[in-house]
Amino acid sequence: MANVVAIVGRPNVGKSTFFNRLVESRTAIMDNESGVTRDRQYGVAEWNGKTFTAIDTGGYVTGSDDVFEGAIREQVKYALEEASAIIFMVDVKDGLTALDKDFSQILRELKKPTYVAVNKADTTDLVHLIGEFYAMGFNAIFPISSANGSGTGELLDAVTKELEENEVDRDEGIPRLAILGRPNVGKSSFLNALVGEDRSIVTDEAGTTRDAINTRYKLFGKDFILTDTAGLRKKSKVKDNLEFYSTLRSLQALQDSDVCIVLIDAERGLEAQDINIVSLADKYGKGIMLMVNKWDLVEKENNTVADLKKAYGEKLGLLNYIPIIFTSVLEKQIIFKAIETAIEVYNNRSKKIATSKINDAMLPEIERYPPPAIKGKYIKIKYVTQLPTVTPSFAFFCNLPQYVKSPYKRFLENKLREHFELEGVPIRIFLRKK
Repeated sequence: MANVVAIVGRPNVGKSTFFNRLVESRTAIMDNESGVTRDRQYGVAEWNGKTFTAIDTGGYVTGSDDVFEGAIREQVKYALEEASAIIFMVDVKDGLTALDKDFSQILRELKKPTYVAVNKADTTDLVHLIGEFYAMGFNAIFPISSANGSGTGELLDAVTKELEENEVDRDEGIPRLAILGRPNVGKSSFLNALVGEDRSIVTDEAGTTRDAINTRYKLFGKDFILTDTAGLRKKSKVKDNLEFYSTLRSLQALQDSDVCIVLIDAERGLEAQDINIVSLADKYGKGIMLMVNKWDLVEKENNTVADLKKAYGEKLGLLNYIPIIFTSVLEKQIIFKAIETAIEVYNNRSKKIATSKINDAMLPEIERYPPPAIKGKYIKIKYVTQLPTVTPSFAFFCNLPQYVKSPYKRFLENKLREHFELEGVPIRIFLRKK
């Protein structure tokens, strides 16, 4: 099961501020008016080498005038059901309220690891006021400040101890391929065309698939698991409770997968939401390929494929290392080639390259184009090795690692791809002191 941390509590206790600090962005809207967060926010967070999905939930409340109150409570409930660990946020300045007590009762019944974050404890005097919160029956209580970050490290140290190590081998190391994309691009039809039966419900209504569906499949002498997922929409369009639940399951399927097959609609082209899905897969270190479906509906000229690949590559920017396949699921055109490509990407991601081969290929490249000198100091890279990680990672040992900038790291990445066929795979570059 994927690692999920739910941040819950009353309105206006600072959940969104903490969430933004956790995912290192200003994704969630923050306002002093209570109840600002209605649609759930998801983000990728990393702490102590563990990656997890953080969920910012709406403020839990009863008996208010807010017409969304019931829906927010339902979505909080779904988040809690999916969570591996729970951060229950309270406000030290408000003290222990009746609603905190009621909510703590619900959390205790779940019997899940729960950590009380007593927020807004910005001063020593305020930190001394946390004692009353022990009355809720939780032992793990942490004074924090979402605004300035104090105390959040100790809280996250405790939370991540409960999470699984990432990349746990499941199903005896069988490759997992997740079929992802916006609603109604043909994900379920693709799965059904492959397995030759209606494994997933298919209709023309967007968003039919509500849960991630796993199918064990054998093809080309390979055994793998295909996961059909609900469509991932823009966050602003995630409205009802079922869709919230579906989106969470899709994100978990992504997190659990080895390779993400991202489907896009040939008529609509590559849109911002497609690039968001690719970016998320890259962030998690997954193998990625782009499958352009409904290709039968597009008028073609001699260079249409080459021109589109070039245009998509420009849109993807630094993510343009992924293979692109043009298919028609309806006509069953090139769908097996898509699976062959996904398996190739899986093999690329699993590739272990001998240290001698890496050095033979990369050191001459570095000699021809060394890192630019900074402040009159010359950077000398002497040795390269692959690290024992699931996502291909390489350590370059040199005298002044702190002076190697991002553009040169991109040069090293491109040369690694050139020499070692790492198409469709994110590469991590580390500069270390020799």
